[in-house]
Amino acid sequence: MSIAEIKNKERVINELLRFIRKVLVEPEISERALEIARKHFNDKNAHVLIADELTSTTNVKIPVEHSDADRLFLELLIDVVRDEKALY
Repeated sequence: MSIAEIKNKERVINELLRFIRKVLVEPEISERALEIARKHFNDKNAHVLIADELTSTTNVKIPVEHSDADRLFLELLIDVVRDEKALY
């Protein structure tokens, strides 16, 4: 693994840690993120729609060009919602 790859993985981990810290301090973000994901998870551009609505309605700011950490978070939200739907 190259130094650039290691640095990128460190950056992603640090970004995710900052986000997790934010969610722990403001737990309402988690429920709001899931509400938004439930609304858009089947849409064609689900990642974009979820990111845009999260950015406009919470303290979570996801830029137009999603980072690796942003993509991981959005995919996790969609997976959680799909798992919820599978239970019912």
